[in-house]
Amino acid sequence: MNLYIVMVVISWLAWLESGFMLIPAAVGLFYKEWTDSIAFVIVAAGSLLFGLLLKIIASIIASKRKVKRELYSREGAAAVAIGWIVLSLIGAIPFTLSGAIPHYIDALFETVSGFTTTGGSILSDVEALSHTCLFWRSFTHWIGGMGVFVFIMAIFPLMGGYSMNLMRAESTGPSVNKLVPKAQNTAKYLYGMYIGLTVIGFAVYMILGMSAFDAATTIFGTVGTGGFGILNTSITTYSPALQWAITIFMILSGINYTLYFCLLRRQFKDAFSIEEVKWYLAIILISTIMIAINIRGMYASTGDSIRHAAFQVGSIITTTGFSTTDFDLWPSLSKTILVLLMFCGACSGSTGGGMKISRLIIMLRTIRKELSSMIHPNEIKKIQMDKKPISHETVRATNVYLASYFFILLISTLLVSIDNFDFTTNFTGVVAMLNNIGPGLGGVGPTCNFADFSIFSKIVFMFDMLAGRLELFPMLIIFKLSCWKKY
Repeated sequence: MNLYIVMVVISWLAWLESGFMLIPAAVGLFYKEWTDSIAFVIVAAGSLLFGLLLKIIASIIASKRKVKRELYSREGAAAVAIGWIVLSLIGAIPFTLSGAIPHYIDALFETVSGFTTTGGSILSDVEALSHTCLFWRSFTHWIGGMGVFVFIMAIFPLMGGYSMNLMRAESTGPSVNKLVPKAQNTAKYLYGMYIGLTVIGFAVYMILGMSAFDAATTIFGTVGTGGFGILNTSITTYSPALQWAITIFMILSGINYTLYFCLLRRQFKDAFSIEEVKWYLAIILISTIMIAINIRGMYASTGDSIRHAAFQVGSIITTTGFSTTDFDLWPSLSKTILVLLMFCGACSGSTGGGMKISRLIIMLRTIRKELSSMIHPNEIKKIQMDKKPISHETVRATNVYLASYFFILLISTLLVSIDNFDFTTNFTGVVAMLNNIGPGLGGVGPTCNFADFSIFSKIVFMFDMLAGRLELFPMLIIFKLSCWKKY
C-alpha cells in the first residue's frame, strides 16, 4: 500500500470539507444562530489543520524514501473508503459541539446517513434543530450524492489517468467509463449536470411556493437522492403540486447521467436507446399502476392514490426516502412491491443506491444464457446491453457483487437481531441501510426512526450505509490484510 498517496488524497478531502462547512456557518450567521455558526467554524479550522498535518506527514515520508505518485486501483479503493470514514467522523462533530445531537455515535449515524444519501435518522423531532444544523444535515446529501472525490477530480488536476481509479471506487454501477477522454473533464461534466439539475429544481420548488430555505434543503435531498426532511412529516404537508414536482425530480435524479450527457451533445438516438433507462421508467410505471389500484380505497380520489403511489415508488426506487404518507399502513401487495424496489435501486451512473437496474439486467440475461446453454450446449452467445457485448469481467464482477451483497445483508440482519426487535424491523432496516434508502417497515417505518437500536447495531448500520454507497468492495478491501502490505 502506498500510504503517501492515500494521505495526500485524504488531506485534500479534509480541506474540501473545511470549505464546505463554512457554508452552514454562513447560514448560521444569517439566522443569528451564533453558537451553531461558531461550532462549524471551529470544526472547519480543525479539518483544515488535520489536512495540513496529513500533508506534512506525507511530505516527510516522501523525503525519506522514494515514493510512487501514481494512484493504482488498490490505493484508489482504500483512499475512497478511508476518506468517506474521515469525512463522516469530522462531519459529525458540529452536531455534538453545538448540542444538537449530544451523543457522538448518534451524530455520527446521522452524518453517515447524510453523506451516503441514506436518509435514515435517529431524530424524532427534526424541527427542533437550528437552521444551521438542518442545512448541514441536508447539504451532506448533496455533497455525497455525486461523490466527493468526483468533486475533487473536477477542481484539482490529480494523477492523470490514474485518477480514474478514484472515480471507479466511488461511482455507482457494475462498470464506470469516461464520458470524454480525460477523467477530470468527465468529472466536470458530471458535476455540471448535477449542479444544473439542482438549480432547476430549486427554482421550480420556489415557484411552487416553497421558501428559499425549504427549497434548498429539499432539493439537496432530492437530487442527492438522500431523503432528510426538515419537517417531522417529511413531504406530507407540502401541496400536491410540490409533491408531484419532487416526484419528477427524484425520478430524474435516478436516471443514468449518460442520458443527460447525450442530450447535451444532441446525440438523441444514443440517449433514447439506453436500455437501463427504459427498464427503469417501465418498472416505475408498472409499480405505480399496481400500487395505485391496490391502495385506491384508502384515499379520497383516484388522483390522490396515483400521486401517493408515484411518489413512494419514485422515492424508494431512487433510494431517496422521502414520504408523503405512512406506507407501512398500505396493503401487503403494495408493501411487497416497495421492498422489491428497495433491492432494485436506480440506474448506474446516477446518485441513487440499490443494486442498480443494469446489474439486474445482466443477472437476468446471464440466467437466460445459462438456460439456453443447457438446451443448446454448443451454442456460443454473448450477453449484450445497448446492442454491445458485455465483457466476461463485467459479468463476473456482477456475480461477485451480488454474492457479497447478500452475504453482508444476511450477516448484518443476524447481528442487529441481537437487539431483539421483530424480523420485519431488523430485515427491512438492514435493507434500507445497505441500499441507502432510509425508511423501512415496522419499527423503522416512515413515521419511526433508528434511535432505539443499540450502539453496536448503529455501528453495523453505519458500515452497511458506507458499503452500500461505495458499492461494497472499497469498504471490504480495507479489512484485507494483504491490502496494507508495502507496495
